[in-house]
Amino acid sequence: MTKPSVFTPVLIAGGAVLMLSFALRASFGVFQIPIASEFGWPRSDFSMAIAIQNLAWGIGQPVFGAMAERFGDRKAIILGALLYALGLLLSGFASTPGTMQLLEILVGFGIAGTGFGVILAIVGRATSPENRSLSLGIATAAGSAGQVIGAPAAELLLQHYHWQTVFGIFAVAILFTLFALPFLKAQPMATKAELKESLGTVLLRAFKDPSYAMIFMGFFSCGYQLAFITAHFPAFVTERCGAIDPSGMLAGIGITTTSALGAIAISVIGLFNIGGSLLAGYLGKRYSKKYLLAGIYTGRTLASIAFIMMPMTPTTVLVFSAVMGSMWLATVPLTSGLVAHLYGIRYMGTLYGFVFLSHQLGSFMGVWLGGTMYDLTGDYTTVWWIGIAVGAFSALIHLPIRERPMALQPV
Repeated sequence: MTKPSVFTPVLIAGGAVLMLSFALRASFGVFQIPIASEFGWPRSDFSMAIAIQNLAWGIGQPVFGAMAERFGDRKAIILGALLYALGLLLSGFASTPGTMQLLEILVGFGIAGTGFGVILAIVGRATSPENRSLSLGIATAAGSAGQVIGAPAAELLLQHYHWQTVFGIFAVAILFTLFALPFLKAQPMATKAELKESLGTVLLRAFKDPSYAMIFMGFFSCGYQLAFITAHFPAFVTERCGAIDPSGMLAGIGITTTSALGAIAISVIGLFNIGGSLLAGYLGKRYSKKYLLAGIYTGRTLASIAFIMMPMTPTTVLVFSAVMGSMWLATVPLTSGLVAHLYGIRYMGTLYGFVFLSHQLGSFMGVWLGGTMYDLTGDYTTVWWIGIAVGAFSALIHLPIRERPMALQPV
C-alpha cells in the first residue's frame, strides 16, 4: 500500500496563507520608531497598540476555531482576511495612540482568522496520524518563511514610501490569501467516536484535565518572548548595538545601519526557524512532545541569558537571532500536536485556540511591558530578565504532563 503523501494541496495552501499572514505580522516592530518619531508618541503608546493586537489575536483564536468547526474553515478565513485588511488600511489614518490601539483589535482578529489556530486545525484534520506531526511542522515553517521576508520588506518599503502607504500596501497583500481557499478542503481524519462527541463535552473534559492546564500555562512564556522580540528587538538593536563597520562584511551585504541590522535580525530568526520547525515536527513523531518542549524552553532561557550578559555587537545580534530562531516557533507543532494527541482532532481548532490564548496573554505582557519599562527606565533589561524567568517556568511546567490520550467517555 502506498503511504499517504505529506505534501498535500491542503498543506501547501495552508502554508501559503500562514506565510503571508505572518510576513505582515512580523513587520510591526519595524514601524515602531517611524510612527513614534512622526507623532512624538512615547514608546509605550505604540507598544500598547501591538500588545492589544496580540491580545485580540488570542481572544479571537478560540472564537475563529469554533467558527471554523461550526460554519466551515473557509468562511472563517475569509472573515479573518477582511478584518486584517480593514484594520491595516484604517491604521494608516490613525493619528492618535487611542485610535491606533483601537484599530489593532481588527488586525488582531484578522490574524486569528488567518493564523495558526485555524490553519493548523485544517492541516491536522486533513493529515494521516503518521504524518500529522511533520505536517504541522511544515505549516509552521511556512509561517517562519513569511517572517524571513516580512521585516526586511517593510524596511525596504519604508525607504521609499511613508509608513501610512506601506500599511495600505499590506492591506491589499493580505487579500491574496483568498486565492488559497479552493484548496483548503479535505476529508477529516477524525475517528467515528470523536465525530459523535459534542464540543461542550470535549471542552469540559479538557478543562478538568490538569495536563491541559499545564499546556496552557506553559505556552505563556512562548508568547511573551516572541512578541517582545518581534516588537522591540529592532529598536533595541538600533539603540544599543555598536556601530556597523563601513568596511566590514555586514556593510558588504547591504547592512550599513543598526536599524537595518534590527530588521535583518528578525529575518534571521525566521530563516533559522524554518529548520527548527521542521525538525520539531519530525522529532515530535518519534519522541515525547512534552520533553521536547521542556528542552526548547530551556534552550531559549540559556540563549537569552548569554545574550544579555555579553556586550551587544552586530555579531552577537546575528548569532543570538540564529540560535533563538532555531527554537522560535518550534513549540507550535509540538504544542498543537500534543493537544491533538491528548484530546483528538475533531475540535482541535477550538482546543488549541484556548491554549493559544495563553500564548497571546504572554504576548500582550511582553509587548506592553517592553514599552512601559522602556519609558520608565530608558532600557529593556528588566523586561528581558522577566522573559528569562517565565521561560524557565515553562521548561519545568511541561514535565508533569501526562502524555496519554484521554479515553472517550461521558463527562
